[in-house]
Amino acid sequence: MAQIKQVGIGRKSTGTIDGITYYVRGGVTYARSAPNMPASAYNTPEAKKRQAIFKLIQMHLKYHLHTIKQTFTPKGNGSPTNRYYSVNNKGLSAALDTLAELYCAGQDVTIDDVEQAISEYAAEHPKSIKIACKSGYADVYLTGAWPDTITLRASGGDSTIIIIVAENGTTTTINPDNTTVVTGGSETGGNSGNGSQNTGSGSNSGNENQNGNENSGSGTNTGGGETPSVTVAAPQFAGETQFEESTQVSMSAESGASIYYTLDGSTPTAQSALYSAPVTLTDTTTVKAIAIKNGVSSSVTSRTYTKGGNAGGGGGNGEGNGDMD
Repeated sequence: MAQIKQVGIGRKSTGTIDGITYYVRGGVTYARSAPNMPASAYNTPEAKKRQAIFKLIQMHLKYHLHTIKQTFTPKGNGSPTNRYYSVNNKGLSAALDTLAELYCAGQDVTIDDVEQAISEYAAEHPKSIKIACKSGYADVYLTGAWPDTITLRASGGDSTIIIIVAENGTTTTINPDNTTVVTGGSETGGNSGNGSQNTGSGSNSGNENQNGNENSGSGTNTGGGETPSVTVAAPQFAGETQFEESTQVSMSAESGASIYYTLDGSTPTAQSALYSAPVTLTDTTTVKAIAIKNGVSSSVTSRTYTKGGNAGGGGGNGEGNGDMD
């Protein structure tokens, strides 16, 4: 994203808003058509508000920089953040309209204020802001508060490839054969810290010209190699695998991990049922579960509970790295 810079007398354009350089005259906004513009054109209430909206959007982009880099495919010579802005500019501008007025009036506006305004707008307009727009995968829209993880889905033959993206940039890929690949990200969480987006007067092609590139600042990994993979242990099951009338299935995982499970034999994801208490089964059922911690998913644990067999405990089988005892 480009920094907003006023264009003074005798200076060429150094910044844009909404993809164009503009000025305001008599309360009307015009696209710039001459190299020399009076500085007063940028001091009208309308111009200041547009600049304020742009600054607030920059705060939002910087806060979610790690995630956006993973969930947006650049267009042309642009960047993921340019693509995000191009796709969501209308919705974000509407969401931040009131905050921009407060900002122009001299009120302090924090990133929490920005995120709350965007979340509330997204809840009322669930198709207005995309948080994932990646080639080959289904788009994901914001429908409230920005989630800790974003799940992308793409077709892989007759199955589905799933990517779970965490706010710290960690991605967990679940392939159709249930193998799991985890790639690490920054441990700084959603706020990118020093990873600023200082963009000068560089050129991008197409409609996403925001005049610059992303400079990662001092918040990037300078180790020169890949970030070590992060693993999460598969959940453990307890309960009789053969029963007469009913049985209860208990699940456990490592500290800080959440368990998601299915009872229809399908592969569980972060959108599956969240385990909170033992599950009662009255028919033969295949239970599958994963553990997710900080956006990283474990391999799948699978166990079949059979009604009508000789009652007794039995060992479950794990898929991938989730072998049970």
